[in-house]
Order: sequence, then C-alpha cells, then structure tokens
Amino acid sequence: MSDELNSSKLGTLEYWEKAYEQEIENFNQFGDEGEIWFGAQTAKRVTNWLKNKQLDKEKTRFIDIGCGNGFSCCMLAEAGFRHIVGVDYSEKAVNLAKSIANNKNFQIEYEVTDVLDKNGINLEKFHVAIDKGTYDAISLSPEEPKTKRYLYKEYLKKILDKNGIFIITSCNWTCHELQQFFSENNEFEFVEEIKSPAAFSFGGSTGSTTSTLVFKISSD
Repeated sequence: MSDELNSSKLGTLEYWEKAYEQEIENFNQFGDEGEIWFGAQTAKRVTNWLKNKQLDKEKTRFIDIGCGNGFSCCMLAEAGFRHIVGVDYSEKAVNLAKSIANNKNFQIEYEVTDVLDKNGINLEKFHVAIDKGTYDAISLSPEEPKTKRYLYKEYLKKILDKNGIFIITSCNWTCHELQQFFSENNEFEFVEEIKSPAAFSFGGSTGSTTSTLVFKISSD
C-alpha cells in the first residue's frame, strides 16, 4: 500500500459541520440542495449500474456511507429502491439530507453515525454499501489515518450481508491502490470498475479523474 495521504481539513468533522451549516442555510433560503461531491453523473452511473443488475427493489437493502446531503440516496429512491439508509458523522449533513428527502416525499432513513466508532455501529445487514468520497475523507484525517482506514474496512465487513457488494468512488487513491487495500487477506473480491470520464467536481474544483470500483465481500 502507498504511503498515507497528506492530511487535510476535509478529514475533520469540524470542516463538514461548518460546510453543511452553510448548505442548510442556502437550502432554507433558496432551495439549493448543496454541492454534489464528484458530480451528479458519478451517482447516476452507480445507480444505472445497480439498475442493470435487476436487483429486487423491494428487498435490496442499501446504505450510503457518508451520505452528505443525500443525493445518492435520492437517486436510488428515484430508481424505485425502497430500503435506503444514509449515514454520516455530521449531524448537520443528516439534517440537510432529511430536509431534502422530505421535500421530495422520499422515504429514506438517515442516521448520525460515526462508522469508526465500534460502540456506535448499526449492525443491520445491507446488500449494497456505497461510498462516494468517505474513504477519501477518512484517509485525509490529521490523526491516525491508517488506523482509521482499517477500522473503516472492519465496519464494512460487519454491515455487509453475505455476498454483499461495496461500491466506492475515490479521487485520492488509484484503482490499483483500492484493490490492494480492500482485497488484502482476501477480505473483498474485486468485481469491476464503473468507468468515469476524465473530469470531476470536488470541493469546488474541477480536474483529476476518479475511480469507481465494485467489490464483493469474500465468502471465505
């Protein structure tokens, strides 16, 4: 595995609480739902990939890890999936996501959850876990990022159902690095890459490419 990433404010709860406080104000005043991390097309590609798998829309259980404003959850709801949970360690993000879902009349469950806190984990099992930037943010933590990355992987193993799948989008790790980390000790099996275009939007900037990979939890 490569060396740890340089730490960033994007790896702190304080940053996200402040960011979502502003987004809540914008939503309340102007109906602006906030920034869509990695752009709407990334979430659409993931949703389309899932739709093409012809999953049972009534029974398939989804969790969006680090849901932010809930855009990915809303995309799944628009696609007709019924059992959707979004979790985020930012209470303000969850409050915004709830407001947006209510405005759209979507039945989505949102929870304030720190997935790195072993004592606060929701042990409900899910068929599909989605991560659009959360592993990246964890990797940017100023404090013990390597330890936190492994705690994150342990969380995935606990909440994914047998043969459950994990879809991750990252701009900080290459496809090879993601495969190396999540497939370590045969914990996850790489399934495929969901191809993306060259440009993306993240944190107000446009530039480097993202990687979206699908893993399946190993049955060993």
